[in-house]
Amino acid sequence: MNKATIQQKIDNQQQVQIEEPPKVKYCLYARKSTESEERQVLSIDSQVKEMLQIAERDGLEIVEIRRESHSAKDSAQRPVFNELIEDIKKERFNGILTWAPDRLSRNAGDLGSLVDLMDQKLLIEIRTFGQQFKNSPNEKFLLMILGSQAKLENDNRGINVKRGLRTRCEMGLWPTIAPTGYLNERTSERSCRVIIDPQRGSVIKKMFEKMAYEKWSGRKIYHWLKFELNFKSKGNKNLSLGNIYRLLQMSFYYGPFEFPRNSGNWYQGKHEPLITKELFDLVQEQLKRDRIVLESREFAFTKIMTCGLCGSGITAQEKYKKLKNGSVNKYIYYGCTRSRDKYCKCGYMREEEIISQLIRIIDKIDIHEIGIKKQFQEEVERFNRFQRIVLRMNGKENEIDKLQEFDMKMYAKYLLKDGSITEQRELIATMKSRLIIKNRKVSLEPEKVDEKAEKRYIEINNNA
Repeated sequence: MNKATIQQKIDNQQQVQIEEPPKVKYCLYARKSTESEERQVLSIDSQVKEMLQIAERDGLEIVEIRRESHSAKDSAQRPVFNELIEDIKKERFNGILTWAPDRLSRNAGDLGSLVDLMDQKLLIEIRTFGQQFKNSPNEKFLLMILGSQAKLENDNRGINVKRGLRTRCEMGLWPTIAPTGYLNERTSERSCRVIIDPQRGSVIKKMFEKMAYEKWSGRKIYHWLKFELNFKSKGNKNLSLGNIYRLLQMSFYYGPFEFPRNSGNWYQGKHEPLITKELFDLVQEQLKRDRIVLESREFAFTKIMTCGLCGSGITAQEKYKKLKNGSVNKYIYYGCTRSRDKYCKCGYMREEEIISQLIRIIDKIDIHEIGIKKQFQEEVERFNRFQRIVLRMNGKENEIDKLQEFDMKMYAKYLLKDGSITEQRELIATMKSRLIIKNRKVSLEPEKVDEKAEKRYIEINNNA
């Protein structure tokens, strides 16, 4: 090996030794949890201020500042942090400046993402108020220990909070925000018991009494609270109908309570009862009679009928009546939604009565021939497919053709009486008149028809 080659190797080694490390471009990340247990952590503005002072002191290059108010308890749930990880992968940043390791992660998933970026040499350094973490085994191990410690503290905090709530319940103290009608009594340290709300307590008691003694329904109580009393909750909001039903089923108002809800853990409260157990039991009996069974279903004539008195829409509800022989009859009633006039006198009509009136006036209804004819033809095709085999067996093939002479009006009456909900709605949609309910009578209100559009519709169907 000659001297020139040896000298070249020495120069290359020296060049490697004096090669400058890559410049660190920091992203300042400040986070504050939205959860109550981290309220004592420095606010976001305070974190940014402290870290900017460190950057100025040490001459760090901060490319961007990012703020986030989100819990770090669960992995991959923070939008800003996820964007930061993606930007590091795109080599926009290669360093993170933050107040403490627990600002970056309180879970194993996000912590693992940071360590993986260090292993890939995409993340050169994580710098906090008092520490630096670089891509070395010891420093990465320390970072993982501190992150795991933050997770341990977070998990223990949840256990401690649950234990504290359970202890309060065992002492007979309501563990959370007092329900409507009560107030949390504040002491010098913290809320420790509930007292009756002098403004709302008497109203809640009357609410129970009206349902138990005057047999008011939940909806009637809702209108009484909203329109007559203008009753507001502690949050300055009207009670919803669902909230009223929940309050009427809370045993807390006469003493005992369950916590958490549906857990089966019952405690005897030490607060002053607002009602008696006898009153509460009467309300529960009334609720059983007043309860409406809600199902995800459609009614045949809703959304296509209008109240003739106030112009509101028409709604429907099911009612059940227990007979003496033990069986139960179901009835469907239609009435005004009262969206435009809460005092509308429209009244209610049973579905059978509406169908009966529609059948009597079906001859006056202008049915869209194209729409009803297509539906009728599909019905005939279905009937033919079913009957063809049986009729052939009995030698009655010719009777199939008689169906083609079926009258459209008769078919419409058949659908109204025996058709499915979908078929009934489709039939109403083919009418050129709007249905009106007024004084328990169904009438027709002709609608303006776009003759050109109808002509185009007929031509399209004829071509098809």
